[in-house]
Formats: sequence, structure tokens, C-alpha cells
Amino acid sequence: MTTRRECEHCGGPMPITARSHARFCKPAHRAAAHRAARTVPAELTSRPRWIRRTSRKVPVTVDGAAASSTDPASWSTHRDAARSTAGAGLGFVLDGDGVVCLDLDHCLDAEGEVAGWARNVLDAVGDSTWVEVSQGGDGLHIWGYGALPHGRRITVGGGSVELYGTGRYIAVTGRTFGGTPQRLGDLQHVIDSLL
Repeated sequence: MTTRRECEHCGGPMPITARSHARFCKPAHRAAAHRAARTVPAELTSRPRWIRRTSRKVPVTVDGAAASSTDPASWSTHRDAARSTAGAGLGFVLDGDGVVCLDLDHCLDAEGEVAGWARNVLDAVGDSTWVEVSQGGDGLHIWGYGALPHGRRITVGGGSVELYGTGRYIAVTGRTFGGTPQRLGDLQHVIDSLL
């Protein structure tokens, strides 16, 4: 039985004529993925806490074995993870060192407009830190620094925000939202206001 291969950029099926080592369904997706890889801030790419993930967000190692967000032996460097063909994309492990991610679920409509509740969160963040569009294309990941000992899921104005700082991995797309900077900023005041 042949395993269905997926494009690392769009998650769609690979053409039947694609070579066995191909990672993208078409040249435009390869170019977009390479541009996106350069947008991930150095504060993340410099840490050896990268994994691969399947299209269903199951964490795997660069060799395709099971990975864990709590087992550093299954993590890799960004370079090795980006070069791997295992799975469908990248993920970054949060290990409690102060790097946090605020995950705003389903806050973008089909035209990319931000829901009001999410706009309030983004306004509180300002232009101090990197924000990316999530894997599904309708959510946002706000990356930064803060103290967050336990993950939380909260409701904000009808929307859902997940706050993580340890023991989890986040699927990283590298698709920068708007003109946010390619650096991580302090999110503690936002975390405190949400909690």
C-alpha cells in the first residue's frame, strides 16, 4: 500500500509524477516555502527545539519516528528540520525558557479580515513581536516572551485563545501576518490581561 504524500506548503496531494524526494506539489509552492522559512525569527531558529509534523499535527522526528514535546532527544535544529522530508511541515517545542505562543483560533475570515475579539488582542500586542498565520489559514500565532507555567485555553469576546509556554509544540508556518517584525517581543502584559 502506498502512503499518500502531501505538499509541505499547502498540504495537498503530490502529483503522481513527483519524484520520491520532492517536497512540494509545484514550483510556486517550493518558492513560497523557502521565502516563508526565512521569516521565522532568529530567536526561534537558533534554538534546537524543532520537530516535523504531519498534516494532522502529529509530531515526528526529522527521520519520521514519533516525536514528543517533552523529550529533547526527539528534537532537532531548525536547519535539520527544514531539510527533512518527513511529515508535512515544521513545529517548534516550547520548553519553559520564556518563549511563549498565544494561539488565536479561527479569527480570520476567508478574506483575511481579523475578528473583533482577535483585533483587541493584536492591538494589545502592538507591533512589538512576530505574528504568523496558522496552518489552517484562519488562525494566528503570536510569538514572544513571557512567564506562563501552565497552558490555558480561554474565551475572549466570543473567540478562543490558547496560551502556551511549556510542554507543547506549535505548528510553525512562517507565514508572517501583516507587517509584524521578525523578532520576539515581551508579551507579559498581554498574558496578564488575558488571565
